[in-house]
Amino acid sequence: MKKIIIVEDDPIVGHIYQTRLEKEGYEVETCTDGQKGFYRIHEFHPDAVLLDLMLPKMNGVDILKKIRAQSQFQRLPVIVFTNAYVPNMIQEAFGAGATQVFNKATLTPRQVIDALQAIIQGGYAPAPDNATTPTPHAPTPAPSPSISSPETLGESSFHSSAAPARHHAPQTTGVPARAPVMYTPPPAAHAAGPAATVPSLNSDDAEFQAEMNSAFIQAKPEILAGLRKALQDFSKAQDDQARLPHLLELYRKVHALTSSAGIAGYGYIAQMAAALEVLLKELYEKPKNVNASTMRTVAHSVDFIGEMFKNDEVNPADPAPAEILVVDDEILSRRAISYALEKATLKAVSVEDPNVALKLATESRYDLIFLDVQMPNMDGFELCTRIRALPLNKLTPIIFVTSLTDFKSRAKSTLSGGNDLIAKPFMFIELSVKALTYVLRSRLAPKQRAA
Repeated sequence: MKKIIIVEDDPIVGHIYQTRLEKEGYEVETCTDGQKGFYRIHEFHPDAVLLDLMLPKMNGVDILKKIRAQSQFQRLPVIVFTNAYVPNMIQEAFGAGATQVFNKATLTPRQVIDALQAIIQGGYAPAPDNATTPTPHAPTPAPSPSISSPETLGESSFHSSAAPARHHAPQTTGVPARAPVMYTPPPAAHAAGPAATVPSLNSDDAEFQAEMNSAFIQAKPEILAGLRKALQDFSKAQDDQARLPHLLELYRKVHALTSSAGIAGYGYIAQMAAALEVLLKELYEKPKNVNASTMRTVAHSVDFIGEMFKNDEVNPADPAPAEILVVDDEILSRRAISYALEKATLKAVSVEDPNVALKLATESRYDLIFLDVQMPNMDGFELCTRIRALPLNKLTPIIFVTSLTDFKSRAKSTLSGGNDLIAKPFMFIELSVKALTYVLRSRLAPKQRAA
């Protein structure tokens, strides 16, 4: 009997994979933190390891590096679960010796089983749509800005005097090239209700998927109550030191939601949770970034997850690409916003002239618009007011990205028709989360009205 170790800090998700793999005839053990997982690999001598990267006590990359440094584990198959909103971790995982890397927000137990069978039998598994694989010849570009000079940015934030620098990932070897993905929804099973399954699933998989869907629906009230309680405790804390335990608790709950929603087939919820998870992780690691703007973004995201919980449709139809307009007279600022949107696989048209932006908004409907405030010829408040008078974009969400965060400016942003405001300097992932919230809300609104 082949032996598998699962290193996953959420015990519910770990139990789900353990149960499904045991049904396939594997002997399975689960460890809920990185340190336990590292020691248990030495004791259990598994035939393969399923490894989450974002773990307490010892992260997955460190585990990989340590076991690959030992001759007995150099060929041990290790399948990694990661968050696709942290592309540098994907590259680090391959650099540390991962056999295959999956986006946990879209990963199904069947994909894990197929990958394990192929790898244990002596080869790499075919890479499905939500897997990433190393590049054998040419390095894959990865957005990983440095912080070495005032002209470059750190991964987490943007200052208006800086622009993101791109670096190439280290060259690796492995299966044929496949670019890392930020998010790929699971295969669609449209309008079939909460027990809908992917047509290619066998009867056991279909039954298991239906059970996961049903369990997730039943758990929604408890999950949401836990998120809101953790958010409330975080929001009420008076200082950074008091906030950190509540922030960690909120992160852990969102981290668990990413995997459980993905397993159950709720792609939109998993996508939103995956992005929010990364924002919370960065806030925990850099408490100085906890401010009024980031706290509003976190609160709005949790509220939106609650809205999504009202819809029991599994695997909603893949949306058409979002149309996003970015208006800022500073080229570096436009590039930073576009970079943050790319982290969420969202593309934007960016312009520097407010008059050109107004013309575009007259001719085309957008799903989301970002505006600077201080621009020549026409400031952002006036442009927002004029966009609101256009039939095509009367209801389009508009977010101001500005260094003006005083009460008067915030009031003017609302009075001119703006929906939200992000303060410069901003965290890239904060803007990604904010954009996802508005884009996905616009996609789900017609479904909810129809329901």
